[in-house]
Amino acid sequence: MGEMVHFVADGGDTDAYMSLPEGGSGPGVLVIQEWWGLVPHIRDVCDRFADEGFVALAPDLYHGETASEPDEAGKLMMALNLERATKELSGAVDHLLALDAVNSEKVGVVGFCMGGGLALAVACLRPDAIGACVPFYGVIPWENLSPDFDRLEAPVLGHFAEKDAFFPPEKARSLEETLRAKGKRAEIIVYPGVDHAFFNDTRPEVYDREAAVSAWERTVTFLRDNLC
Repeated sequence: MGEMVHFVADGGDTDAYMSLPEGGSGPGVLVIQEWWGLVPHIRDVCDRFADEGFVALAPDLYHGETASEPDEAGKLMMALNLERATKELSGAVDHLLALDAVNSEKVGVVGFCMGGGLALAVACLRPDAIGACVPFYGVIPWENLSPDFDRLEAPVLGHFAEKDAFFPPEKARSLEETLRAKGKRAEIIVYPGVDHAFFNDTRPEVYDREAAVSAWERTVTFLRDNLC
């Protein structure tokens, strides 16, 4: 359904996967990859958003590299140039808003794993342009990336896992408390009995269909409520 496109971010070209709804236009959604890279699962998520009437864009933050093993993925994630990545994500937001196909005044941002952490970061970086933020089991593994939640204006809907060793429930609850203490609109849902990456249907060892369907339906409703 979608296709690879190019956009300019801070003077350089960046590749991304973009998927358009059948009607040709809709609210914009920025989709941020897991540590595996811009793999088929992320492209499929973009296509699923398009099926729901959104214009979805997923930047290739690894610039052509992907991983299939955790050790390799971890190395790619920790080697990510955060300054460049955040500029690319901000450029992707601008690219979405400049498209004739995008009919929302602001865009949503949805991220998975490291992309969930980056979703929170870009929502804080671009409060002028982000109207909804959805981190799926989001982690921020980089010591030099600390979102300034005082700048956050978008409501947050977080999906986390009870058995997540990367970002356990107590951290998810702490995130919710931090955001609410700052007067932000935040709802963090911890799904019982599931593990990190429970939404990724290409990983049968952790995928949980019931939790994934619930998280997806909540996400689509949340984005429509805040962008349409």
